[in-house]
Amino acid sequence: MKPGILLSVTICCRLLFAVLGAVACQAQVLAPGGTLRAVFLESNPVQGRIDSTTGAVSGPANDLTRELGRQLGVPVSIQGVANAKAVIDAVKDHKADMGFLAFDPARAVDVDFSDVYALSWSSYLVPVDSPLHAVADVDAKKIRIGAAKNDSPQLYLSRNLKNAELNPYDAPGEPDILRMLGTGEIDAWAANRQRLNEIAARRMDMRVLPDNFFAVRQALVVPKGDKAGLERLNRFLSEARKSGLIQKSIDDAGLKGAVDMASAQ
Repeated sequence: MKPGILLSVTICCRLLFAVLGAVACQAQVLAPGGTLRAVFLESNPVQGRIDSTTGAVSGPANDLTRELGRQLGVPVSIQGVANAKAVIDAVKDHKADMGFLAFDPARAVDVDFSDVYALSWSSYLVPVDSPLHAVADVDAKKIRIGAAKNDSPQLYLSRNLKNAELNPYDAPGEPDILRMLGTGEIDAWAANRQRLNEIAARRMDMRVLPDNFFAVRQALVVPKGDKAGLERLNRFLSEARKSGLIQKSIDDAGLKGAVDMASAQ
């Protein structure tokens, strides 16, 4: 082989090894066990859904995790968990490498949050004959609001309501919510708009108020102090925003009107 050709081949090989080494290093940062493990709220359609028959996960949690795993060159594991505490605990205890979680200052004590990738809107579900017709009507004296305990809307309302009474409930199911609204135990139920829209679509006796009281900031979390992992996630989210991946994932999941892609931070 001629010296010039040999030199070119050597340079190309070194460049290739450097690229492969950089990818392997990134994978080590976010997936030290060789598999990128992600967790999300199994009851939150804004993050993802689990097929009751096959167990397959769909939605932004699935799309973003799989694309990040592809870029890192590692397999992925995506698991739904019961609540925000379970997401935080899985990440803190290194049972997951990253989690999908709405930003809240109280949660930032235990984990570090990435840039926000989506805004999920929050509103109220009320009986169809309710005198409440807008978000501003709800924060009034003698109005009782129900919300899932430690859910983002509940945390927000606990800090911002001026007149209404807020009643947190531990993981209530749809039948419980409908019963409380139907009997007058509460006047409105606060949650993300997608959840509320899906309930109202099945019930002629319920409706969702047309406006919103809060935009929940959906983000990713890593163990506290993991600066390298956080930087890699933020770089990935920036690329996913520019490429259209985030918007496509929102659209494919049927979240239009309830979720918007967050602008660059």
